[in-house]
Amino acid sequence: MRHMKRNEVPKNWPIKRKGTKFVVRPNFSNESGMPILVVLRDVLNLAKTRNEVKKALSAKSILINGKVAKNEKNTVMLLDTITIVPSKNSYRLKLAENGKFKVEEIKENDSDKKVSKVINKKILKGKKVQLNFIDGNNLISDLKCNVNDSVLIDLKNKKALKCLELKDKAKVIVIAGKHAGETGIIEKVKPERKMASITNGKEKTNILIKQLMVVE
Repeated sequence: MRHMKRNEVPKNWPIKRKGTKFVVRPNFSNESGMPILVVLRDVLNLAKTRNEVKKALSAKSILINGKVAKNEKNTVMLLDTITIVPSKNSYRLKLAENGKFKVEEIKENDSDKKVSKVINKKILKGKKVQLNFIDGNNLISDLKCNVNDSVLIDLKNKKALKCLELKDKAKVIVIAGKHAGETGIIEKVKPERKMASITNGKEKTNILIKQLMVVE
């Protein structure tokens, strides 16, 4: 289906439940991100109508991770960068502490980089390693990185710059579950339980590794 009812949108979308009856459905995942139409119109308030967003897309004025956004359904995923070409303003999709998405303006020199979680590795011909990320993208890289680690990616050159290991003392954000949006430092990784203990300086919580993303 192309659209969903507004009152059926995921709880992590920070939009009003009253308004137009239907909302455009993202082309990748309902709960992992939001369509660019919703981000520009309902979150950033950079457009008043769907037609205004469609005109900006037709003019190639909107970039997602440095690539031209062509469709109103194009999904903006967690930690993706949105750039408005005419104004050169850039924004990043993040998670607030209440588990809802939020969009923050970022510096121009930060807009060509992104952190993403490795969810799978594949060995290709010639023993080349393909890293598959949580946002559906992948890179061929000789960077030593394991599943559940994160990678700092150079979006412009499509290159893996640095591996952010899932280890003790790493800074993480909870990306799913009832603690989604919370940040903290790993005190102890418990691979045998597929969990890690994280602390925010006051409280310690055990979180499933699959619900964590290393950000530093």
